[in-house]
Amino acid sequence: MRELKFGRKGVAPGKAKQLIILVHGYGADGNDLLGLADPLAPHLPEAVFVAPDAPNKCSGNPFGYEWFPIPWLDGSSEELAKEGMTAALLDLNGFIDAQMNAEGVGPAQTLLVGFSQGTMMSLHLAPRRAEPLAGIVGFSGRLLEPETLEAEMVSKLPILLVHGDQDPMVPVSSLPEAADALSKAGFEVFTHISKGTQHGIAPDGLGVGLQFMKQVFKL
Repeated sequence: MRELKFGRKGVAPGKAKQLIILVHGYGADGNDLLGLADPLAPHLPEAVFVAPDAPNKCSGNPFGYEWFPIPWLDGSSEELAKEGMTAALLDLNGFIDAQMNAEGVGPAQTLLVGFSQGTMMSLHLAPRRAEPLAGIVGFSGRLLEPETLEAEMVSKLPILLVHGDQDPMVPVSSLPEAADALSKAGFEVFTHISKGTQHGIAPDGLGVGLQFMKQVFKL
């Protein structure tokens, strides 16, 4: 398991009541999502926000990172992509445990916010953890390996999926596909479509995300 570098914003160490882990997309880095803490923190004054860098330099963007290769973007093999994802899941799982321990919060006070590949990681990882996290907010992603979900899931948690209806990178159809599979497996799923939004996080989507966070944290 590799140790992930990360950025942190929010309350002082040892003071957090909620832990929000921001999982970036392909070719980006932790700082790309850590900026979300600025509009969210005033509404979540007892939260800490942490945003790790994925473990691998991105072959499709040398200035960013990837959780795993994407064959149709970088020419890698399906086998390499699967191996990369398996290794990165171990890294991210370890990171979540380490941050909960460092901040003194439990799974019920810990929430994942993913974007694109970060959403794919979050949706795959959280249901397979021994104890349920507070929830997932997944922007512009998809559910990988939906056929394995019911057999491999260990814990259930509420999930919000948000997607732009003009997304050229990950089709908006990925949202209902993921929602259907998750709902059939017994997850409580909420969805929101941001009108006129491409591959990004629009203010309305972030607002819905904030309301979801406050709801699952019982604030």
